[in-house]
Order: sequence, then C-alpha cells, then structure tokens
Amino acid sequence: MQELREGVVGEASKIVVAQEHVIEEILIALLVGGHVLIEGVPGVAKTLLVKVCARVTGCDFRRVQFTPDMMPSDLTGTMVFNTKTSEFQFRPGPVFTNFLLADEINRTPPKTQSALLEVMEERQVTVEGQTYKAPAPFFVAATQNPIEYEGTYPLPEAQLDRFLFKIEMGYPTEPWEYEMLRRHNAGLDPRYLDTVAIDAATSPEQLIEAGRVARQVQVADDVLAYLMRIVRQTRAAPAVQLGGSPRAAVALLSACKARAALWGRDFVTPDDVAYLTKPVLRHRILLRPEAELEQYGPDDVLDAALAQIPVPR
Repeated sequence: MQELREGVVGEASKIVVAQEHVIEEILIALLVGGHVLIEGVPGVAKTLLVKVCARVTGCDFRRVQFTPDMMPSDLTGTMVFNTKTSEFQFRPGPVFTNFLLADEINRTPPKTQSALLEVMEERQVTVEGQTYKAPAPFFVAATQNPIEYEGTYPLPEAQLDRFLFKIEMGYPTEPWEYEMLRRHNAGLDPRYLDTVAIDAATSPEQLIEAGRVARQVQVADDVLAYLMRIVRQTRAAPAVQLGGSPRAAVALLSACKARAALWGRDFVTPDDVAYLTKPVLRHRILLRPEAELEQYGPDDVLDAALAQIPVPR
C-alpha cells in the first residue's frame, strides 16, 4: 500500500508540482469509493491534475465540460432507434467510465447536476426503467471556481454530501512556482500528456484490491470516540446551522482507514483524523448568515472543534 501511494504521487508529481496532498486525497477517494470536489481559482491546474491522476492510476477517463444548456441525457446516455433491428438501444453516456472529470460542475442547472446523484451513490444509471451498472471503480472529480458566481448554480446540500472530499487548491509557494516555470522552460507541455514520460503506477483491479485492504485497518476505541466527538462538535458550534451528519462521520472513518493503509500502517492514529477532518467536513457544514457576514468559514469551525476535543494518547 505504501508503494502504491509513493508510485502514484511520484508519477503525478512529474507533471503537477506542489500538490502531493491533493494527489493523495484523490487516491484515498478512489480506494473508499468516494468522489472529490476541487475548488480553486483559474490557472492552478485543477483539470490537469485530474487528467494526470487518471493516467497514473491506469483508469479509463472521460471529461465533461458542464454548460448551462446541458441535459441529463448528455451525461447518463439515451435510447436510440436501431433501424437494422427496429429496436431501441441504449447509448451509454460519458458517466460509463472509471474516472469522470466534471469540469465546472456549478455551471449546469440543478436538473443536470442531479443526474449524477444516482451514479455517484449507487454506481448505476436508470434510463426508461432499465438499470445499467457503471464500471468499477467509478470515481467523479468535479471542479468549480470559487470567485466567479455569475451564471452558476450552487450545488445543493444533497449533492455536496455525495462528495467525500472538498479540496481547496491555492497558489503555489514561490519555490514551487519557480520549479513549474523551469519545467515549462525546459519543454514540458501539459497539453500533450501523451508525449510526457509518465507511467501508470497501478491499475483499476489493484485499486479495488487496495480498497479491500484499507477496510481491514483497525481503529482503537479511543480514536473512534475522538473522531465521533469532532463531528458532533460541529453540530454544537454557535455559528453552525447544520453540522456534520452521521454519514459524514462514516466518510471520515473510511478515509482515515485508507490513509493509514497508504502510509504503511494497519491502525488509524489521531493524526489521520485531524489531517482529514477539513477536506471531509468543510462542505458538509452550513453556517448561519450572521457568521458568514463576519467572514467566519467552515474551516474556522473545524479548527475550533479540533482545538476543543482532547486528543487521545
């Protein structure tokens, strides 16, 4: 498991610099059957990072650019008439892949956004009463811009809750931005990944097996109680209107077990819980309007919860 993490992070880092933690979180989501929502300003390599991760994990990849005129059938597929057999046949949509990039997901109306709900949760698509299974593993990486709100449709809470992580990508530090420019100056062109010497560090079958290994990781009672208290504390915070749900606690537990396995351990530590608390819970917290006016964010709530809950030793 540790070699799997090092291989995927090492290969992906040949293209995208200073994003090792994001690559690791995408790998964790793949192992536990979750999905990720990546938020960042334009130009920080959100789309490129997802494309690279799909390549180094050996997964089939599809990209969908979400637009205001997109229909649900553009995602899931549609029935077409076959003139040779005089029958209707199902033409699968782009969701029938291992690795789906939903680019700028908040630019499409809620009706189309909701078309992803069934396949993200149940790994299947229902069209005209017929159910079609999505391939395994199935993973959605959605991107959105946190600044430009004109012409966007914010994701509802039910849709946000389907994402295991909300990852915030910011600007790189000065040394890493210099390293990025140095690579471009040396001839690296991310638009043509086929010409770049990166290899698949794993395969879909190995990811499924790694997920089974992750589920066997042990969690001590005191660490389990620590995790639960953090989630419950988000519901009690004065600035919070809606805190982390029981499903959020289960998601945090699954993610911690996968992270422990990827770091070569068969047990979860409190550090695993603290490390993954923000990406797992930040999009599942709804703040009161007065807290938002004071620019008090979900990460502030989680920082306060982590500070208040005693760490088991």
